[in-house]
Amino acid sequence: MPKDMLFVGSIPCDTVEEVFRTWGHTFSPSLKYMPDGEVGERLHWIEGQAFKVYNGHPQIETLTRPQPDNGRERWKPRDLSDQWTFRVKDGVERVLWADPGWRLGYARDALNSYFIFKTLKKEGVLPRELRLLVALPTPESATLVHFRDPTQRDIIVPSYEEMMLAEVATMTENIPHDELAIQWDAACESLDIETGLPWLGPPTEARFKRYVTQFERLGAAVPAGVAMGIHACFGTLGGWPMIKPDNLVKQVRLLNESVVAAKRKVDYVHLPMIENTKPNYAAALKDLSVGDTDVYLGMIHNMPTFPERLKNARTYLTDFKLAAPCGLGRISRPEMEAVMRDHKQALNLLHQ
Repeated sequence: MPKDMLFVGSIPCDTVEEVFRTWGHTFSPSLKYMPDGEVGERLHWIEGQAFKVYNGHPQIETLTRPQPDNGRERWKPRDLSDQWTFRVKDGVERVLWADPGWRLGYARDALNSYFIFKTLKKEGVLPRELRLLVALPTPESATLVHFRDPTQRDIIVPSYEEMMLAEVATMTENIPHDELAIQWDAACESLDIETGLPWLGPPTEARFKRYVTQFERLGAAVPAGVAMGIHACFGTLGGWPMIKPDNLVKQVRLLNESVVAAKRKVDYVHLPMIENTKPNYAAALKDLSVGDTDVYLGMIHNMPTFPERLKNARTYLTDFKLAAPCGLGRISRPEMEAVMRDHKQALNLLHQ
């Protein structure tokens, strides 16, 4: 069966084993990569970093945090206006962290998930050729929303990037390379290049270039035998999508230039697509130029219009695979069965 589907990260299950036994087992014939569902704090993407990594660091000041629910602590923001925000304290030239390779928590979770992953392979629940997908926020994404003073970008981003690359090193030292895929999530960059973030103002070419050039360093940190992907996204905080661009021009450019900047094989890119049935919405796909990199279009949603949107995409790009436009972590558990049916229907329509 063709490997025509991607799950980009979060899945609303309680445990990693449940993710693998339900979503992984069901869809594995169509998958090259399988995430662990980002269960727990990672289900809310970078908010776990705000809550446990930035908050309380002696060189970082917490400015705002999500408002409580009737007096009860809340760490998951409702929307951008309810976010954690921070600043680096005066006099700090570089934020210093404890326990490089472990402090952010991504390597710990990846190694724990890999044990379950390899165990279920031995049991025949998952196929042996499947790779564990570990989705990581780019350092720009992981800091862009939480540290809003642009004058502090050159303080916080390099130090966080150093820690993130140490996490990647821990993973790649302990997980066989042919069983691992690293995905870089560039959601905050995707939002900023489209509309600009409120605290930064309109999009600028300088910020665009900054977002692209980081992939040279991120690509260099992923060993050649490990698969690597790039996930662009329009975000789900406060509801999907956070923005509704009229076309895909800027996202296509971001992926084109990021693949070049990586200076290594990028195994796949993921391009989000909103529900827009206008034929010219997908026209920029004709300019997508990523060589032999697999292209996953985030089209699996709003299934009544899916056939029309699929037809429009095929007008401009003949060879692509399918995904949802974002992680599935913010859907409710009662919705899971319906979303699984949507994915099965999308695969059937793709192969007709």
